[in-house]
Amino acid sequence: MPHAYSQARKSHTEEHDGIRLQKLLAQAGFGSRRKCEEMIVDGRVEVDGELVTELGTRVDPKTQQVRVDGSRIRLNPKHVTLALNKPRKVLSAMEDPKGRYTLRDIVGDKYERIFHMGRLDYDSEGLILMTNDGELSQHVMHPKYEVEKTYIATLEGRMSGNVCRRLVRTGVQLDDGWIKLDHCSIIDQSREQTIVKVTLHSGKNRIVRRIFGAIGFPVKRLVRTQIGPIKLGDLKPGSYRVLSATEVRSLSKEVGL
Repeated sequence: MPHAYSQARKSHTEEHDGIRLQKLLAQAGFGSRRKCEEMIVDGRVEVDGELVTELGTRVDPKTQQVRVDGSRIRLNPKHVTLALNKPRKVLSAMEDPKGRYTLRDIVGDKYERIFHMGRLDYDSEGLILMTNDGELSQHVMHPKYEVEKTYIATLEGRMSGNVCRRLVRTGVQLDDGWIKLDHCSIIDQSREQTIVKVTLHSGKNRIVRRIFGAIGFPVKRLVRTQIGPIKLGDLKPGSYRVLSATEVRSLSKEVGL
């Protein structure tokens, strides 16, 4: 029963037996402690599959599963997830035998066992997510989930809106099969170039460059601006930021965690 469960947890100290449930929820980005207390009392929170409505409940996030409205809460103080703005001529790797600039040169050695979730090619720019949370990384990169990604591409030549619509409706055939865009819109254009915003789920290598190259509009510049719910925003090239608990929770939910 929730009451008996809660009273048993109260008899242990926070140091040995975790933290109060409302504090954990607040740290996970569910709002103020008062709001989190209301969620508990309203019967929206489960611990290890058991409904908990007592505010005194303590939990150990390392060993117990907490769910809100059926969705699992993942909170480990050792886990960190970063959003990084990769400049051109930076390798999407943590080291390079050829001595080229890598992601490690941007983030340094501050975070233990951190790794990038996906890549951008050497000449592309924009958002890369990094984490030391192995489970999150596996889900984000797994083909099953195919997280939606948004890019701003500068193309050689003047491309019509009809071409954009055709790429969404029917797609284009590449060497490894047909591929369609989820969204394509023209942002700006001149006689010499066209700037488009495109969204797609595919994580195939150099996919945006290959799509537009195949129809005669080579990509001059490519910037990834969003991965799932995480946006590049005003993050400067060559810099990074730590994702908030709310952002990590949103990303985790999108990939089935």
